[in-house]
Amino acid sequence: MLDNIIKGCRQKRRESQKQLYEMFYAYGLSIALRYSDNREQSVAILNDAFMKVFDNIRKYDPKRPFKPWLRRIVINTSIDHFNKYRKPELAHYEYSENNMEEEETIHSEIAYQEIIGLIQQLSPSYRTVFNLYVIEGYTHEEIAIKLSITEGTSKSNLAKAKRNLRVILEKHLT
Repeated sequence: MLDNIIKGCRQKRRESQKQLYEMFYAYGLSIALRYSDNREQSVAILNDAFMKVFDNIRKYDPKRPFKPWLRRIVINTSIDHFNKYRKPELAHYEYSENNMEEEETIHSEIAYQEIIGLIQQLSPSYRTVFNLYVIEGYTHEEIAIKLSITEGTSKSNLAKAKRNLRVILEKHLT
């Protein structure tokens, strides 16, 4: 079924594009939500990502799984959005060893939607680095290149994101 939908998208058939969008809307939105301030912004990111999908569907290799390809596009679109709207003063914190927190804990009683809501409370710079490093598995070097920041800034933003998230989490649980 997915193969036929993708084939239709390659032929620029609107019905196929609509089917692909509906089929992967929730999946794509779950990714975009982690990078955005709110649902409205997430939907805008997702819509931009799907435009890129439709424009580049011929580059997709049908021998490979579709979801990882879509995921990469949504993440890159989120990064583009971050770079377009970021405030310069938030992007240039320097790293020091004192910024790194040693204790990391996870509270299993928090639902996924609550976690997304907590992550959305982080500043855009902290949230983006946190998502790229912790969730997507990028290295600090890769993050620095994607966001046009130094590796030290990436490390510092991650440490501050974790610290701020810990404070937000403690407030949420009390």
